[in-house]
Amino acid sequence: MKSNVATQMIEKAKEKGAVMAGIASVELLKKTPSHEILNMKTGLEIKNFAGISWPKNAKSALVIAVSHPEDKPSLDWWDGKSSPGNNVLIRIIRELSIWIQEEYGIKTQEMPYAVERGGIYLKDTAVLAGLGCIGRNNLLITPELGPRVRLRAMLLAEDLPSTGPISSDPCDGCEEFCRKECPQNAFAERILSSADVGMAMLPGRDGFFSRANCMFQLNKDAEDSEVNLDDNVHLVPDSEEDFNMDVRFKYCRKCELSCPIGK
Repeated sequence: MKSNVATQMIEKAKEKGAVMAGIASVELLKKTPSHEILNMKTGLEIKNFAGISWPKNAKSALVIAVSHPEDKPSLDWWDGKSSPGNNVLIRIIRELSIWIQEEYGIKTQEMPYAVERGGIYLKDTAVLAGLGCIGRNNLLITPELGPRVRLRAMLLAEDLPSTGPISSDPCDGCEEFCRKECPQNAFAERILSSADVGMAMLPGRDGFFSRANCMFQLNKDAEDSEVNLDDNVHLVPDSEEDFNMDVRFKYCRKCELSCPIGK
């Protein structure tokens, strides 16, 4: 019965515009690399952030993905509040949440995008749900679309069967185009080792990923676009009409677009 419910939820998500969707166990999600590292003193923890507050009744996470192809860059253009692609994700999650509660009586909780605003790590969630794996560019790599997807999630007060993970590893044997293309050399040196944190899977898979360097490029992109990056940048709008295309900026996607998977 529960497997049928999970399947129907995934199919409904696709009907509403998601290209893929999956279910992950919250208990397993708490033990994933990003959530574990968040609680350690590694230099990668979020400043002045005490950690994720997990709802007591949360049993499963439903994660969805929408496509963000290279020929549609405007889906990612940020106006200080949201982007067109993010608005699509918000709409799908809201409509899906209503449908799940009406159809099955399962309580849902829509999750913000940013962890520091109450969200969960979406890439780890997507891996557990079987959407793909973490690549050498520290992005989710899906077999179908590579890293050119955007994610959003909700929590469910129902223990549903997980739909992943999968064994596919598209980075195996790759020439690491993503690492060579980074304008800030974010993959140039090992930031963490397994000995530091006691985990085999690390940011960038092997610890060669500098969040500080990546964030430097993000802030540079914002400055070059003449848009102030302030505390409100991750707040989601109440409706798609709130998105203002007259003021926008574009983040670097070089490590993403250089990936040959899904092209």
